[in-house]
Amino acid sequence: MAELIWRKSSRSGSGDQCVEVAALPGGGLAIRDSKNPGLAPLILSGAGFTDFLRGLSS
Repeated sequence: MAELIWRKSSRSGSGDQCVEVAALPGGGLAIRDSKNPGLAPLILSGAGFTDFLRGLSS
C-alpha cells in the first residue's frame, strides 16, 4: 500500500486528523486514518464507497 497516492479532503484543514483516500490500481478505493497510516486501510469497491458516503450523509 506504500505506493498508493493518498489524498485528504480540502475541508480537513491543517493537521493530521483526517481520513485519507487512495485509488487502487484494479479499481476501488482504500481509506485510512491519517493519525495511524501504518494500520491496514479499509478497502472498498467503487459501489461500496458510494454506499459509505451515503451512510455518512444520512
